[in-house]
This record gives sequence, structure tokens and C-alpha cells, in this order.
Amino acid sequence: MQERKNHEPIKGRGAPHNEGSARFNLPQREADGDWLDALPDIDGMLPPLRTTVTIEHPKTIITRNQSPDIGFDRSVNAYRGCEHGCIYCFARPTHAYHDLSPGLDFETQLFAKPEAASLLRTELNKRHYAPRPLAMGTNTDPYQPIEAQWQITRQCIEVLAEARHPLVITTKSNRILRDLDLLTDMARNNLVAVAISVTSLSSDISRTLEPRAPHPEKRLNAVRKLSEAGVKTYVNIAPVVPAITDHELEAIVSRAAEAGACGAFYMVVRLPLEVAPLFRAWLDAHYPERAGKVMAIIRDIRGGRDNSPEFHERMRGRGVWADLFRTRFRKALARYGLVNKTLDLRCDLFRPPSTDQLSLF
Repeated sequence: MQERKNHEPIKGRGAPHNEGSARFNLPQREADGDWLDALPDIDGMLPPLRTTVTIEHPKTIITRNQSPDIGFDRSVNAYRGCEHGCIYCFARPTHAYHDLSPGLDFETQLFAKPEAASLLRTELNKRHYAPRPLAMGTNTDPYQPIEAQWQITRQCIEVLAEARHPLVITTKSNRILRDLDLLTDMARNNLVAVAISVTSLSSDISRTLEPRAPHPEKRLNAVRKLSEAGVKTYVNIAPVVPAITDHELEAIVSRAAEAGACGAFYMVVRLPLEVAPLFRAWLDAHYPERAGKVMAIIRDIRGGRDNSPEFHERMRGRGVWADLFRTRFRKALARYGLVNKTLDLRCDLFRPPSTDQLSLF
């Protein structure tokens, strides 16, 4: 894939380049000075990058984790990669396991798991399965654009609804409203909670930070409609980007309360592994005049590094800036009367979903 010079922004995409991963010896995909690099000058710019989808056939679909600072121990991801193209996405490095770049490949070369619902049904029927809230949207967005065609997320929710299994969904898309029928039914038994991510209220900022995610107003409208339907809905201000979006912290909390959210959370931007150089290139492309300030604040929050992987600290950071964000957020919650309701979904209603074998009798 041809490298744009000087990390120029690519319209409709988040990552400004497609460099590989040093961890897995993935070749760096950089301009090499030959005739290919002169093509834009001779023939004009290359056509827009197109999204491709490869079918993946996993053997299992529930992923387990033991992280002490995450409120769930299991998750389901219907897709790998995400077309939303959020430059800050901490899942970008996972594409390196496929010898693909965490950069543009992550948002253009996607993987779909059409057998996910069937695998989920099988795993929920295991003899010793014990239900606890299952998360969707932990690695890539379950409602990214390709979900409109593949509908894998909906199929999985149908299985969970049948099994009366508790579910937590995180998304930055109003496409979730398509499944309002299923979610409303689950909400009647306190089986579902939704977190809608709102990073910025500014169209200009969102267009570069998360180029193919729905407009912030559409997300807030989804918060309103979900809440009106009785679905426990939160607003997740994730991430807060110092000197880019942090000035909107109070305004987003205000809009969350206005939309009827039952709570709000925030997370300071994380830059693990290959995300850090991608983010710095994004700053150089879109905010060169404040790139130094942004990175200086991030490093202050992360103990002098681009990223701090330590449990608990990685979500909020430490130091003066982290304390300031924490204080501002708490005051905003109090000012706008937004009291975070506990996530106490029911697990006692679970029943294994039907299987093809059972249907024969």
C-alpha cells in the first residue's frame, strides 16, 4: 500500500499511515523512493481505500479475562478490526497478530465471524457454564458499518435474549437502535445495559478522531431513545484527549444528563504498543501546533511514558493532570445531577438456549 508523504490525512480514515509492527517482524510499509512514490504527482491521488471483509472461523467465541480493573470476565467480539477508524483505539495492535498493520489495515481489512451465534449457543449449553454479565464491544465496535449487512451482533443478542443471559454493550454507534426490540425485552428483566461512547461534541474533532463513527448528536439521540425504552444506558467519555477534547468534559456530562442517561464514565487516552506512533503521526497531521503539548500532558499522566499498562492506573492515570480531570468529572456529575446507578444485572434467570439436538425430541 502506498505511503502518503509527510503523514498527510487520508479522507475518511483515522490512521495517517500503514506501518507494520516491529514485534512480529511485519515489514514497514513506507515510501521507498521509486517510481511508485511519484504516481500522485503524475496520475493524481490514488482512489479511496476500500473496506474488505474476510470470514473467520474460530473454534470458540467467548473470550475470558482476569483483569482486576475491568468489570466483566467474559466477552464476545463478532468482528476483528473496526471501520470506525478511531485513531486512539487500543485494539489496533491486535491486527499485528495477523501480519497486518495496526494502522490503515486495522480499519480497512476486517474479519467477520458469521458462526458466532452458533458458537455462543454451544458454549452457553456447556454443563458447568455459570452466567455472569457478558460484554460486547470490548475490542471492536459491535455496531460498526459492516454489521448492517452481516447482522452477527443481532444474532448473538438473540441467543442471549433467549437464554436470559445478562449483557453489557459498548458502542459509539446509533445503529444499536435497530435492535431496540431485543434490548427493550431484555431490559424488562434487568438483563442488559448499554454504554454509548461520546468523545467530543464537535463535528470537526470527531471527523478526525473517529472518522467513520456516527455524529455525536446521533449517539446522544440513541442514549435518549434507549433510556425512554427503559434500557439502562450510560455515556462513556472515552477517551479524554488532553488539549484536544478535555475542555468538553463538563459539556458531555451535561448532555448525557439531558438525554436521560443513568450514569457516565470517562477514561484518559491510552497509547499501548503501536497505537503511540500512530497517535503521534495523527497529531502531526491534524494538530501540529499543539502536538508537543498533548504528548507532554499524556506522558505526565502516564508517569513519563506514552503509556502505563499497570492495572487500575491505566484507566485514569496519575499526577496533577489526572487529579484535575477526576475532580472536574466528579463536580460535573454533581452539578448536573447525574448519579451513577450500579450495574446490577440479573444472572438468576439464565436458562441454556435451545439446540438443534433438543429440537428433535
